[in-house]
Amino acid sequence: MMLTELEKKIIASIQSDMPISKRPYAKIAKQLNTTEKIFLDTLNQLLERGVIRRFGATLCHQNSGFEANAMAAWEVDEDIVEEVGKKLASFKQVSHCYRRNPGKNWPYNLYTMIHAKTEKSCLETIRKMSEATGVNNYTVLFSRKELKKTSMKYFSTENET
Repeated sequence: MMLTELEKKIIASIQSDMPISKRPYAKIAKQLNTTEKIFLDTLNQLLERGVIRRFGATLCHQNSGFEANAMAAWEVDEDIVEEVGKKLASFKQVSHCYRRNPGKNWPYNLYTMIHAKTEKSCLETIRKMSEATGVNNYTVLFSRKELKKTSMKYFSTENET
């Protein structure tokens, strides 16, 4: 699938922080020497073509009162992994839920990222998740220090070297 230069510029422009304004797309469009309408029409076309699958915002959870986060790794029978994944993902404290291949000495195949105000409340949520799914074999990995957190950059802007 070939992308036009404008499409690449638009994708690059939405890969980082959005301007805080009533019309952030108008501001970005102006920086790209296009109109807000063309910018939004192009974004919609990229969505319709499946080039962009989702568009989201990332909240700095530490600044919003969520001091604890944990990755819970679950060992789930493959024949029910989809069903269990949907149940785990339905918890409001879960921001990510992924199925991955287990390793030779690591039997876990389903992963959830849980955010809460305290480690104790993370563990309480994980206990409830276990009860709701009947999955009892899991391990919990608490984050201790954020070493890097960035979004993927597919195209660079002219300002980046």
